[in-house]
Amino acid sequence: MTTVTHVDQGSPACGRIEPGEQLATINGHPIRDVLDYQYHSYDENLLLNLRKPSGQWKMVRIRKEPGEDLGLTFSTYLMAQKRACVNRCVFCFIDQLPPGLRETLYFKDDDVRLSFLTGNYVSLTNLTEAEIERIIAFRVSPLNISVHATDPAVRAMMFGNPRAGRGLELMRRFADAGLRLNAQIVVCPGLNDGEVLEQTMRDLKALYPQLGSVSVVPVGLTRHRDGLYPLNPVTKPLALEIITQVEAFAAKCRKEHGSRLFFLADELYLRAGVLLPDEEEYEDYPQLENGVGMLRYFKTSLRAAMDDLESPPQPPPFAIATGTAVAPFMQNLLTTIAERYGKIKGSIYAIQNDFFGRSVTVAGLVTGGDILAQLKGKDLGKRLLIPRTMLRHGEDVFLDDMTTEALSAKLGVPVIPVDPEGEAFLHAIFI
Repeated sequence: MTTVTHVDQGSPACGRIEPGEQLATINGHPIRDVLDYQYHSYDENLLLNLRKPSGQWKMVRIRKEPGEDLGLTFSTYLMAQKRACVNRCVFCFIDQLPPGLRETLYFKDDDVRLSFLTGNYVSLTNLTEAEIERIIAFRVSPLNISVHATDPAVRAMMFGNPRAGRGLELMRRFADAGLRLNAQIVVCPGLNDGEVLEQTMRDLKALYPQLGSVSVVPVGLTRHRDGLYPLNPVTKPLALEIITQVEAFAAKCRKEHGSRLFFLADELYLRAGVLLPDEEEYEDYPQLENGVGMLRYFKTSLRAAMDDLESPPQPPPFAIATGTAVAPFMQNLLTTIAERYGKIKGSIYAIQNDFFGRSVTVAGLVTGGDILAQLKGKDLGKRLLIPRTMLRHGEDVFLDDMTTEALSAKLGVPVIPVDPEGEAFLHAIFI
């Protein structure tokens, strides 16, 4: 049972249920977690069994619109403990974190409920038969699945778990049941590239139309890999090979199904030194959260925002801190803005990642400490803009636990996080 911590005013449960009470059943069905709660609270006529803080039980009847939320908040988001990962993935980024970070960064979740609710990617290796049947019965969809390889032996090896070999079998089962699926492939050179990647794409393509999209991203390697499986980075020539291979396969998918299905991470294009695809290649940006199409979306949304901003005042001087991979792209955006509105005093600083290792070039893994070390004493104008992706979701904390407030104090200028979207970027420049 999970404790109610808040009841929304005006909600169906308002005045009927109180904070501190524990929800046991709905219409006789035990409520073990958020999946049970969402599924069994959908109907219009509900009978809830709750235990009061005194230990007494009470029954509450509620009539509402079908699908209307009851308005209850519980002590934990999942109404249960998170499911931990049971794999030993050779590419696991958490295993590559340095010691001394906050404890929550080392927790490896692999929870199918988070896949459904927040878009997390899961391996499917920790599901019991009963849980598989519940997913199908409750129509838990879409499911976001870390695939990496469909060959059972290769997948089991990459996940360090023999149960991972069932991945494609389970995906077929979910697809046959009508559930929608998204997938991710992290390319590890020598393990799942080349013909293995080709087979993986063929197997996943066969799941269409239940398969919605697949992202193909390069493995991320930090300098903290002592004792871990020896992996090689995706080099510029290999990035170009992957792009050529996936683009060719995606073209076949578009011809057969009207969708390319397979989408490449921006980082691969940056590493290969080739231009980003046109906007239509990203369709409706189904893999944006995986770094697929973020730069194209940024550029497109910036041009739209510029069309709506006619004659802004001259902005105060500013600086932008970003990752080394995207710094040239950001410089091009500043040039585009200057061509439209006249000269602006803005500087781009490409931050080398000494915290994780200089092979890590993405902006989202830049730390406050590296920004401070490399920008202390530099001319930053009146403010420093940073991508919000550098910060923990919903907070103002970098991965090394430095806050934006502390960084601002040490640099002597305000540090302003900016959403990766054109209008937000333009507003941040011309405030």
